[in-house]
Amino acid sequence: MKHGFIKAAAGTPEITVADCEANRKAILKVIHKMEKEHAKIMVLPELCITGYTCQDLFLQRQLLDSAWHTLKKLAVATQQVDALIFLGLPMRHAGKLYNVAAVLNHGEILGFIPKTCIPNYNEFYEQRHFTSGSDCMDTHEVDGVEIPFGTDLLFVCDECEELTVAAEICEDLWVPQPPSVSHAQAGAHVIVNLSASDEMVGKDAYRRSLVTGQSARLICGYVYATAGEGESSQDLVFGGQNMIAENGVLLAEGRRFHNSVVFGEIDVYRLADERRRMSTFPGTDGSGYDRIPFHVKKEKTKLTRVFPATPFVPGKKEERDLRCEEILNIQAMGLKKRLDHVHSQRAMVGLSGGLDSTLALLVMARAFDRMKAPREQIHCVTMPCFGTTDRTYQNACTLSKRIGASLTEINIRDAVNIHFRDIGHDPEVHDVTYENSQARERTQILMDMANQEGAILVGTGDLSELALGWATYNGDHMSMYGVNTSVPKTLVRHLVRYYADTCEDEELSKVLLDILDTPVSPELLPPKDGKIAQKTEDLVGPYELHDFFLYYMLRAGYQPDKIYRIACRTFDGIYDKETIMKWLKIFYRRFFAQQFKRSCLPDGPKVGSVALSPRGDLRMPSDASAAIWMAELEE
Repeated sequence: MKHGFIKAAAGTPEITVADCEANRKAILKVIHKMEKEHAKIMVLPELCITGYTCQDLFLQRQLLDSAWHTLKKLAVATQQVDALIFLGLPMRHAGKLYNVAAVLNHGEILGFIPKTCIPNYNEFYEQRHFTSGSDCMDTHEVDGVEIPFGTDLLFVCDECEELTVAAEICEDLWVPQPPSVSHAQAGAHVIVNLSASDEMVGKDAYRRSLVTGQSARLICGYVYATAGEGESSQDLVFGGQNMIAENGVLLAEGRRFHNSVVFGEIDVYRLADERRRMSTFPGTDGSGYDRIPFHVKKEKTKLTRVFPATPFVPGKKEERDLRCEEILNIQAMGLKKRLDHVHSQRAMVGLSGGLDSTLALLVMARAFDRMKAPREQIHCVTMPCFGTTDRTYQNACTLSKRIGASLTEINIRDAVNIHFRDIGHDPEVHDVTYENSQARERTQILMDMANQEGAILVGTGDLSELALGWATYNGDHMSMYGVNTSVPKTLVRHLVRYYADTCEDEELSKVLLDILDTPVSPELLPPKDGKIAQKTEDLVGPYELHDFFLYYMLRAGYQPDKIYRIACRTFDGIYDKETIMKWLKIFYRRFFAQQFKRSCLPDGPKVGSVALSPRGDLRMPSDASAAIWMAELEE
């Protein structure tokens, strides 16, 4: 349960139709398999004690008696199982027969949830046997104890207040207003579904979309267990497509036509935090719900789920290419709108031969093409100084030529030396003044030249640099419109690579690939033997780590030790724990200390779920203390 991770399991026993004793053994076998992995929520299929395909045998007292006695035996047999267990059976109540989910915890029967939506179309004719449990709230006596019976039951863990669970059954998910909507509004962070959904061509994809979509709409974990091999194949086949989803992401899925158990760790803390963040998600209203406590031991959940090392970048090339095309269009449309608004068809950019300014120029070219404006009206300015290498200089020149933009070279060495003289700075002292003087001189030139031409100065700084404050205040920090402002460094690389792969210009592709191969550097210190002497990632840390930290801090709301835990797991074999801790501390220190730079950002388009604009996603005081975050890391 540490950090809110709860291991859930969905399993399909190989049942025997109408043989409850055989099914008891099969169910226990699956439960014990789940127990070995320390699952705290266990879900089995609809009517698994009897089998879903019993048809008119559901009208036989012999079968119903056997199912009831089997449930009580299962309760006794699971006294030592540390989990909340959901399993299905037919159950007589108040003179009617219901399709129910029984809920067990440490040998006790905690409740019965009847199926709400009873299908009676195509291959389904459940209304022949079962009554809908819609709006039913009652109790059912079991050995002298009144057990809650109804649809509106919420199971609340005493050891973890965010672990709140409710259930629906099969068809309940497929209707316009599933019971899970009310369950989530009542406070359920995890929805379980006991199902017996038969297979047809293409149905698996639709079923998957229902499960993941519902988990996204309700910001919940969704555990789906369905029937498989063992059910009657007289007219139907059941595939055992068990699934676990969390807020739109499929954490686990069983292989169809193969009875299996799937496991996944649902992050109930993140779900609770995300609901609070979403102002349109309704507040908890549990009126009319019966809150039933249950107990599981507090223990550290062993993680098996995967946390992408590059959360801003899709792992599959097809998805990544689509994402890159979409982002380039968003950036270009944002710049086009700004140029239209100020009635200008001229733009300026400082071109260094580095990744960020390269991406900015590519976006500018796309924007000008959309405006049907000549690319010659894109004005690139390269400003070599003390740290400029021939490689980056030549790449800047070649890039502007292949794009079709105009290029001006202004060597700022003399201007910066005069500035050093004016402020009394020794040029042999390579400190922050030495570096920032160059950055501010470049920005002054760009701003003034933009004024001369009636052009917009396009900023090049990216999201990762903003998070770390790796920019010179009133230097490269400032522009008239920043196209890269919400693009993280790990994604910048893929955008440039995508352009190189799709531009159909061999020379342009060649220079873009060389830029990608060049170390990231502000080039503010003199080169050594003609090579870059100042590598950004040696100073502030690997951007792949910082982007990982940034995503899980801002988008997921994780606390520092939780980020450290998943980072150590994700980057195992790439960075040791000491290295991860070192850069995580630097990330938090810089993130808090550099907010003042983000408080006065130029405009720029938001392209993803994480952005740092003070007008959009991040309202944060510039003098907030990082003490409680740093203290947790020090522990």
